[in-house]
Amino acid sequence: MLTSTCALSRAGLDAIAVKPAECDVSSAATVPVDTIAIDYEGREHLPDARTLRRLAAESTVLVTTPVRADGFDPLGDDSLLEALPEGVGRVLVAGHPAYLTEEERRRSVAPRLGAALETDPDAWVGTESVERIAMATGATQYDLLSRRTARELRALRAAGFDGDVAVYAPTVLTDEEDAVLDAVGAYVSRRRPVAKALPDDASTDASATGRAREVLLAAASDYALVGTEREVREQVEALRDAGATTVVGYPARGLEAVLE
Repeated sequence: MLTSTCALSRAGLDAIAVKPAECDVSSAATVPVDTIAIDYEGREHLPDARTLRRLAAESTVLVTTPVRADGFDPLGDDSLLEALPEGVGRVLVAGHPAYLTEEERRRSVAPRLGAALETDPDAWVGTESVERIAMATGATQYDLLSRRTARELRALRAAGFDGDVAVYAPTVLTDEEDAVLDAVGAYVSRRRPVAKALPDDASTDASATGRAREVLLAAASDYALVGTEREVREQVEALRDAGATTVVGYPARGLEAVLE
């Protein structure tokens, strides 16, 4: 459970996301959260069963599994599912092209999401690039935070959608501009509207100046949860008021930063 001794808790977040290529996933056990989501960064970074069991003993654990990737393909090779212990859940995603082979990228997403949900009906479904397909499954939607998120959540609820919606956001618990840019500048610069607005060859970290700095700092507020603990808590509450059921923070400055 979350406790008041944790910055993540004081900021009001429900869950934490960790990237196994960046950190020792087992260290997430020291973060007092109810849910741990483990991102997929290639099969070589998939945590072993022992680590997953240890994490699942204290928290709900969800592992991102790209349904087009060999090892997780429910219509083909699904051998990597054996590495997921009983009690560990999944986030079903189409899969980031960077972690897929050319052949895997050509595979159809919709039938694979459907097949995966038949065997794991409680899985979450990542909506990135497959929003309509994800919505059609009726499963918990796992959205990336954007400038449109709150508006889209309100529209979904107004239209009668009563399913769960989890929102994922890089989180920076500081209002210090250089720290924000070093943590999420590169991430927000890859979002299409931001990339279009940035000057050519602009720096995306704390060294950014002028127009590039203005664009990146504005984008950080659109695509990440940024600010003091109180400010981030207000942002999280606004997302819940709009219709989010779970807010998942990725600690962009490292796990240590959320334990301060």
